[in-house]
Amino acid sequence: MQAGLKTLGVVDVEVEPPPRGLEDAYQQLLTPPALQFVADLTRHFNDQVDRMLKERIRKKVELDLSGILPTFPVNSEARKGNWKVAPVPRRLVQRHLDLGDVSPADTNRFTAALQCKVDGIQTDFDDGHCPTWRGQLRGLHNVYKAVHGGLPGAPHISKAPVLMLRPRAWNMIEHNMLVDGKEAPGPLFDFGLLMFHCSAALIAAESGPFFYLSKLEGANEAKVWNDIFCWAQNTLNIPHGTIKACVLIENVLASFEMDEILYELRHHSLGLNCGIWDYSASFVNKFGHRSDFVLPDRNKYVNMSRHFLSSYMDLVIRTCHMRGAHATGGMAATILEGRERDLNVITTVTTGKVKELMAGADGFMVYDFRLVPIVKRLMVDGPNQMHRLREEVRVQPADLLQMPSGGVTLEGLKHNVAVGVLFIEAWLRGQGHYIYRGAVEDSATAEISRSQVWQWIRHRATLEVSREVITRGLVQKLIAEFLASKASSGERDERRLKIAAEIFEEVVTKRDFPEFLTTYLNLDHTFLAHQKQLAE
Repeated sequence: MQAGLKTLGVVDVEVEPPPRGLEDAYQQLLTPPALQFVADLTRHFNDQVDRMLKERIRKKVELDLSGILPTFPVNSEARKGNWKVAPVPRRLVQRHLDLGDVSPADTNRFTAALQCKVDGIQTDFDDGHCPTWRGQLRGLHNVYKAVHGGLPGAPHISKAPVLMLRPRAWNMIEHNMLVDGKEAPGPLFDFGLLMFHCSAALIAAESGPFFYLSKLEGANEAKVWNDIFCWAQNTLNIPHGTIKACVLIENVLASFEMDEILYELRHHSLGLNCGIWDYSASFVNKFGHRSDFVLPDRNKYVNMSRHFLSSYMDLVIRTCHMRGAHATGGMAATILEGRERDLNVITTVTTGKVKELMAGADGFMVYDFRLVPIVKRLMVDGPNQMHRLREEVRVQPADLLQMPSGGVTLEGLKHNVAVGVLFIEAWLRGQGHYIYRGAVEDSATAEISRSQVWQWIRHRATLEVSREVITRGLVQKLIAEFLASKASSGERDERRLKIAAEIFEEVVTKRDFPEFLTTYLNLDHTFLAHQKQLAE
């Protein structure tokens, strides 16, 4: 049991005390009725969640031992008939443009996002957010205040972009709340508090509750979320189908069950979303031990034009539109810096987004507010493109599994090392994303970076020009050079950066691939110790 945990009037529930300065947030959020709701939710779904996570392990072991690759389900009910998902609410008929990676713990960015002329905000407790106790309480409280009119500078929720609430993924737990002596699943803690405190006001304003669901690996996991939605609606006396959710297809196994995922969530569905880096990293996660699945340098050879990714996007769009659901593209992570290179940034972003729109996507995300007026000019007439059924698309399993050709550049290896180390350093500071070389880096880019380095060491990949083999020794050398360059610049705390580098090296040289970097960090004693320091 963690020192300092205390009960708040709810039987068998213990919660960590508030960090200094967040006492008001703690008192408003963690009321006995709210905690009772989260505790009941957790108790009701604990066994289902545990079975789901064990099923992930079983599937991975089966892939490792059998060597059989995934394929589309046979005799699936979801692939029969002309069923459609339920119609979306009025405010979601058009979601051309969302802002991505908006951690509500960043009060200034969150407030500015609420003032922005976009359709939605990815209100992110996952990829772009670090779940320290301070960050979690501040983020949840900022959403609470925005919904209830208490966030200075924010418009009324009915006039603001819709909040697309993104709870943590299933790999994350909440260390600071115990239910019956067991830590609560992170997504249930987030979802439970958001629903309890915000659903009534969101419904009254025709503004929710709407969610993004991260890192699902199949239809069985969509069913778990659907059951959670039904339970919450019944418990809070909300009409069935009020909750709506968009599933991010971020795992290669999920790409084989898109019909089934939509079917399980058909009364609550907002369609599917594409995301390049988590999706690409999942190939290493699931097949990384195989030499025929080594990904080349991501900066040079991995983009949405490559066959395995364009096939994935085409299948997302076809599947969604055949079922009456929206299909949304990924996030443009580059930012404008007020320099000559901005023209190149604008060209790159607009070219990529035009390709998504031409493929039939109904919308996409950007990170930089300054890109909003630029990409808005690209939008097609009409609220969406669901009339484009893409019936010509005939994606086969081999299309989704075709690895791109290409090698590894020294610059690409250095970039992956830098992104991985800096992400871990950011987490040790309690930050879920940071800017590096004109782009926002979050857990998605950190995942692909550390995954590639692990895979290149494992399979002794060689550099394109020098033909040097990528070894632990070479990676150690590049880490040392990177640390020296940062030490001379004085940008970051040297001790914390050194700890981050040590963790990165450990992760990329593990015998068995750690499934999620964020899970690894969230269970690491160094990170937990820093959480305590940040709370003081």
